[in-house]
Amino acid sequence: MTDSTIRTRSGERRQHESTDSEEQSSTRERCPECDGRLVSDAEHAETVCRDCGLVVDEGEIDRGPEWRAFDAAEKDEKSRVGAPTTNMMHDQGLSTNIGWQDKDAYGRSLSSRQRQKMQRLRTWNERFRTRDSKERNLKQALGEIDRMASALGLPKNVRETASVIYRRALDEDLLPGRSIEGVATASLYAAARQAGTPRSLDEISAVSRVEKDEVARTYRYVARELGLEIEPADPEHYVPRFASDLELSDETERRARGLLSTAKGQGIHSGKSPVGLAAAAVYAAALLTNEKVTQNDVSEVASISEVTIRNRYHELLEAEEATPA
Repeated sequence: MTDSTIRTRSGERRQHESTDSEEQSSTRERCPECDGRLVSDAEHAETVCRDCGLVVDEGEIDRGPEWRAFDAAEKDEKSRVGAPTTNMMHDQGLSTNIGWQDKDAYGRSLSSRQRQKMQRLRTWNERFRTRDSKERNLKQALGEIDRMASALGLPKNVRETASVIYRRALDEDLLPGRSIEGVATASLYAAARQAGTPRSLDEISAVSRVEKDEVARTYRYVARELGLEIEPADPEHYVPRFASDLELSDETERRARGLLSTAKGQGIHSGKSPVGLAAAAVYAAALLTNEKVTQNDVSEVASISEVTIRNRYHELLEAEEATPA
């Protein structure tokens, strides 16, 4: 067989394949009923015949973006890919993480040589992610914030706010002379109060690596220098958590709120610890609704002494009795 014969047959085969492809394409573009032209209706997610109106396909998936852009700059701004950025990571989640499982994409274990290679890659990746002291500082602090927030059961929005406060403190150069853990704890304490889910200094210091006095001192300094707008802690914000931890009824929680509202109306709450008032209100409400709760139980949940609970308890009941019916 000559070369010219081979070339001729190869050309015929390509021509035949091209003809089949064109026929299939024309079949997809033609209506099966009237052989009319098919058009895509993006608004109704359908493919219809332009001549007879037959719906050939429906429920099509719109693979385009859900937003509109009117110029190139707006398109670049709205375009996104990958996970959303977050202030809870020092690099805002934009870098690459290498898994620690030592398995490939199919779940198979790596060989010894591959494991060594991946370990070297992890080491270099970690070095590149934290190239200067500021990034290492931020990584340590945000890790502390996440750890303490998890231990205290604080939601994600509080962690985000605490991360922003710490970043501001770092940018304003407020860290010299203070520990990373101290500023991180103070940032979390401030964020919890701003979000209306406050935690007492005793609770915060219990999960922190710094003492209570240092947390309070650093918090006052950071709040003053950054101009944080934080309202005084409301005792009623502590009531739901205390009632939930003690497994009390909704009626008891409502009664505790009522006691605190009466006390605030008479000005008894002024100068008093909001945690102590909330704990005493929960204890008093439990007694008034005939639920079995001891002062020791409330003391452990609220991290407050029994003496404080007894003193505030009597003051709340006196205020309730003095209120005209």
